[in-house]
Amino acid sequence: MARKILETEQKALEINLDDLVYGTFSEIGAGQEVARYFFQVGAAAGTIAKSMSAYDKVYSDRIYGQEPTGRYVCEPRLYRMLDHEYDLMISRLRLERPESTFFVFADTVAAINYSRTIKGDGWLGLRFQLHSDAEPNDLVIHVRMHDNNNQLQQQAIGIVGVNMVYACYRYNNDPELMIQSLIDSVKGRVTIDMIRLTGPDFKEVDNRLLTLKLVEHELTDVSMFDASGKPVHASEFYTKKMLMNCARKF
Repeated sequence: MARKILETEQKALEINLDDLVYGTFSEIGAGQEVARYFFQVGAAAGTIAKSMSAYDKVYSDRIYGQEPTGRYVCEPRLYRMLDHEYDLMISRLRLERPESTFFVFADTVAAINYSRTIKGDGWLGLRFQLHSDAEPNDLVIHVRMHDNNNQLQQQAIGIVGVNMVYACYRYNNDPELMIQSLIDSVKGRVTIDMIRLTGPDFKEVDNRLLTLKLVEHELTDVSMFDASGKPVHASEFYTKKMLMNCARKF
């Protein structure tokens, strides 16, 4: 039987009305697009502890530290954001909300610019508990946006972010369904070319298979993982690395 695809607003409202799900949104680069959906549908006080955007690079560095590569739309930046915000969440609210399942959603995104020199891509991550007072899990993806308009790309990121939160809390018993649902309402507008799902609740998940499922379900044309089986993205794997070394002896 075909799965009923919910509207983005329905997903956001359902999460907002879940008394146990509570967390932080931290978004840099393309605005508060994911948090905006949760605010607009109502009842956001039941879900959002904090929402922030460190758009200025100096502010961002003061909060999350400097990146050795000088890049901001990158996987290490995303993990710095998740680490920082999740540590704050647990230290400040664990005793105040002992029944809550906490999460941190973070993204670092570069949407298409006026001169079209930036095509639009981003890293999105969710660190989330499925049980109160348990160790968290991570869902991390890399997204490419295909709309030729900055506002449409930002909208697409907002939808994918809502899909991530909903998938992790509603489809966590079916990782393949989680993958498929990530492009609900944005099929053809985005490509998801890297995915990694880790944590105590997903010990049995083979991320190599998840990577191949991205291709099978037409979320991307190409995906990759390294020799250890860890899903990787070309932008991180090949940056500042020599791909070919040719020598000639005379």
